[in-house]
Amino acid sequence: MKTKTSKPLNVIALVAIALTLTLGNAFAQEPTKAIAVLHSASGSQVTGTVTFTKTGDTVQVVADITGLTPGKHGFHIHEFGDCSAADASSAGGHFNPMKKPHGAPDAAERHAGDMGNLEADSTGKAHLELKDSMLKLSGEHSILGRGVIVHEKVDDWSQPTGNAGGRLACGVIGVAKP
Repeated sequence: MKTKTSKPLNVIALVAIALTLTLGNAFAQEPTKAIAVLHSASGSQVTGTVTFTKTGDTVQVVADITGLTPGKHGFHIHEFGDCSAADASSAGGHFNPMKKPHGAPDAAERHAGDMGNLEADSTGKAHLELKDSMLKLSGEHSILGRGVIVHEKVDDWSQPTGNAGGRLACGVIGVAKP
């Protein structure tokens, strides 16, 4: 038995499909900003925030960290956004999707997650701003959902990971309000 569908019902169905596709595309836009809120690890008092903002072909990184000992501290994106272990070891190793050697942020060959060192002043505060063309907020090598780690020692660029010591703080990179 055939049923007859009225024209108004077909039009409503088409409008609903078009609206769904339009709204779906609006929510599927690439993120332009991300944030990691850092929490203490390994019994430290280190906390802070790191923002990642897409600017053309680069990502602007701004870090504000407190509770550090004066001097330089390794600063990296790690492969997992898992800060559940007390020592932040659950974040895994450096984010390195291209299987490159460890290096400075300006090196031609380096891990995608190598962001160099933060330098804390005499009060334990560090502020860092850098632009990075390897970091991505979308696609196959996106940093979203990965972890940011602040280490106890300076990253000396040695292989395989810079000899930066223990993990003082960990945060998960998530989409931020633009």
